[in-house]
Amino acid sequence: MKRPSLNRPLIFAHRGANQVAPENTLPAFQAAVDLGADGVELDVQYTSDSHLVVFHNPSLEKTSNGTGRVTSHTLEELRKLDAGSWFDPKFAGTPIPTLDEVLDLLRGKLLINIELKSLDAATIGIGKDVVAAVRAHDMVEQVVISSFNPFALRRAKGAGPEIECALLLDADLPAWMRWDLTRRFSKADGLHPATRMVDAGYLARARKMGLPVRVWTVNEEADIRRLIDLGVDAIITDVPDKLAVLL
Repeated sequence: MKRPSLNRPLIFAHRGANQVAPENTLPAFQAAVDLGADGVELDVQYTSDSHLVVFHNPSLEKTSNGTGRVTSHTLEELRKLDAGSWFDPKFAGTPIPTLDEVLDLLRGKLLINIELKSLDAATIGIGKDVVAAVRAHDMVEQVVISSFNPFALRRAKGAGPEIECALLLDADLPAWMRWDLTRRFSKADGLHPATRMVDAGYLARARKMGLPVRVWTVNEEADIRRLIDLGVDAIITDVPDKLAVLL
């Protein structure tokens, strides 16, 4: 990912501007553009017929009118669902977008953090298809690929060595495992840690390793101010407008 020369953390809108429009939809990503975010975070899954769609949860119930697992439905079936009404009736009929549609919308506009949703052996290679889509849209410098699954991330890095890959880290991981997963297993060249993992010591070690640090998901003003003072590279947030005021 090409990193702008700014004296502040970059603002990534988590699943788009999800306080303005339904998460992980084209209206949410357009709203992030309109709000002046530097980038967006989004989630990618396979359909049952191996297309890439943008959707967070493994199952459909919470943020659409569908039922069952995303990976159990074809693209045609998923495209018939309403992914907007749950948020606000004015978004009724908003479809689940494909990754290609989101890349088309954001090309040349925002940085994009694409999280791979790889939960089992059948989806561990999803990064290869994401890399192909990013290349097809000529967006290598706009994208970082991330995942909690170090093996899926390693596959993505192998398929697209020119694309930055960042390991997502949960605060519950033992301290020794955080760094082993980063270098030994994932081959990551970036870190996306949970908020409470990050302090001056963590950032110093990441800097020594030459790894950018983008922190998730940061919404509280005290946390935002602390991370700004530490000098992290980016903050992934549900409130990009609030964060922008504090920078």
